[in-house]
Amino acid sequence: MTSVKQFQVTFDCAEPERVARFWCEVLGYAAPPPPEGFATWDDYNGSLPAEQRDSAFACSDPTGVGPRLFFQRVPEDKVAKNRVHLDVRIGTGLVGEERLAKLEAECARLVALGATRVRILPADDEEESCIVMQDVEGNEFCLD
Repeated sequence: MTSVKQFQVTFDCAEPERVARFWCEVLGYAAPPPPEGFATWDDYNGSLPAEQRDSAFACSDPTGVGPRLFFQRVPEDKVAKNRVHLDVRIGTGLVGEERLAKLEAECARLVALGATRVRILPADDEEESCIVMQDVEGNEFCLD
C-alpha cells in the first residue's frame, strides 16, 4: 500500500497571483522564479495568449515541509462557505491572555495585508478558540 507524502492545496479564485502573494506573506512562503527565458512573471504572462494570462500561480514553503499552494482562475465568484479551509496555527502552546495577545497581533498584521476579520470563535478550552478571517478574495481561514 502506497502512502501519500506530499500534497498540494488548490484555491479557486479570480486573481491567482494576488491571492498567492497574500498567502506567501501569511505563511512565509515563496513564489517560484519566472520560467526560464523570462525576467519577470509579467514578461511571462505577456507571452501567453490573452485567455491564459494570469490564469494560475503557485507558491511553496521554502523549507520544503509545508504543502505547495496552487491558485487557479475560475469564472464564477465564491458564493458560499468554504468546504475546506486552512488553519494558521500561531498560538500553539500558549494559553489565556498571552495566547489572545498573540492571536490579536497576528490578526492585525493579516488585516494590514488585506485580510478581513470575521469573528472570534470562543471555545470551552482556551487553547481552542480561534479568529475566523477571510483572505483577499473572501476565502475563510482560521487563525488559532
